[in-house]
Amino acid sequence: MRHDIRPNERAYSTKEVAEEVGLATTTVRKYGQILERNGYEFFKDGDRRIFVRSDIEAIIAIRDTEKPKDDTAKEVMEKQKARLEEGNETSVTLPDTYDNSLQDPNQLKDLLKVLANELAATNEMNTQLRNDVSHLKTAVSQLQQDHHAISSGVGNFSQKTHTNMEKLMEQQKNQYESLLEQEKEKSEFLLEEIRNMREDQNKEWQLQSDFNKRLEENVHKESIEKPKGFWAKLLFLLRK
Repeated sequence: MRHDIRPNERAYSTKEVAEEVGLATTTVRKYGQILERNGYEFFKDGDRRIFVRSDIEAIIAIRDTEKPKDDTAKEVMEKQKARLEEGNETSVTLPDTYDNSLQDPNQLKDLLKVLANELAATNEMNTQLRNDVSHLKTAVSQLQQDHHAISSGVGNFSQKTHTNMEKLMEQQKNQYESLLEQEKEKSEFLLEEIRNMREDQNKEWQLQSDFNKRLEENVHKESIEKPKGFWAKLLFLLRK
């Protein structure tokens, strides 16, 4: 456990360290994780890191290294380990720091500032999360409404299409039946015309036959009364 904190030494929040070293708070947390992964120790209040000056120097070393960051983290950890072994054996833990801070107004002020900054950052994060959740709920609600509208639209379109198809089929059926009826009427009319023409033709033929018959009878009758040669020639001409 660390015991290298000095009397009246200032404590820093993650946000304050980020501002001092010119990094994002997420980057400071990432570098802290790299250091811890390689054996470096931080003062902590639960899961929250509390930084002192030596910790800021460790973050700067990770920031400025040109080597792999894990290699630099191991070097920083070794320096911290050597410093702790060479230091005095006074055990200073975080609760002791809090107890000393109660006796030192400046240290108490610094710790309260750290807590206030972390609380402000937490509140800001909570506010952002609430806003994100609210936007997400709004988006989900809009998606549900859009889904309902699309489903209703598809259903209505399908129903309208089915109805229109039924109407079209009914119209085509009626039109076909109407055309069929018209063709039937035309056929009947043509048949009637043909029958009438045949009857008229038969009548003509019958009249012509009657006429020819009467003419032959008259010619025959006249041939008896007049010279035979004259009426035979006339009959021959008529038959021709």
